[in-house]
Amino acid sequence: MTEIEQLLTRVADKARNTRPWGWTSLPEPVDAATVARAEAALGFRLPQLLTDLYLRVGDGGFGPEYGLLPLLDSPPADEPAAVTQYLANRESARKDPDWPWPEGVLPISHWGCAMYACVDCRSPHATVLFFEPNADDADHAWYVDAPSLADWLRAWVDGTGWYEETNDGLQMAPWADLRIRTASARAS
Repeated sequence: MTEIEQLLTRVADKARNTRPWGWTSLPEPVDAATVARAEAALGFRLPQLLTDLYLRVGDGGFGPEYGLLPLLDSPPADEPAAVTQYLANRESARKDPDWPWPEGVLPISHWGCAMYACVDCRSPHATVLFFEPNADDADHAWYVDAPSLADWLRAWVDGTGWYEETNDGLQMAPWADLRIRTASARAS
């Protein structure tokens, strides 16, 4: 069994046995057609590990804090689907260029107060970013939560994420690529 297969098994086990805030049950996984519709709406492919989570574990409803967002359609939880939130964030960025939303950065988990964990679908390891819009400006609103989606999931399964009460001292580094990734969007 590969390391990713082992991680998916551990995530699935924890997902079956814990509920994030606001979720009463684990939604059924999506099918391949739903993933294809989501990617068509987004205009880019999802990282394989993220696709596997939605295809094999559930359509959201597991993970840290409020859990993963549903991918395309909103099930009983009041959370918007990841695709819907991404498209809304990109549209807002077009209206307010001082608060850019980078292309390919998909919000996957809501943290409350408009904060999101996001997967950079353009990075080779699917870097997980943290968006904190309560900052003074966009340059201070983006942080690297984990170098990869696999690392982010391991932190959740192992209880070592920055959001755990026992890890108050952990801090995230600012995302240095924000302006690089949004410069072309501002020019167009």
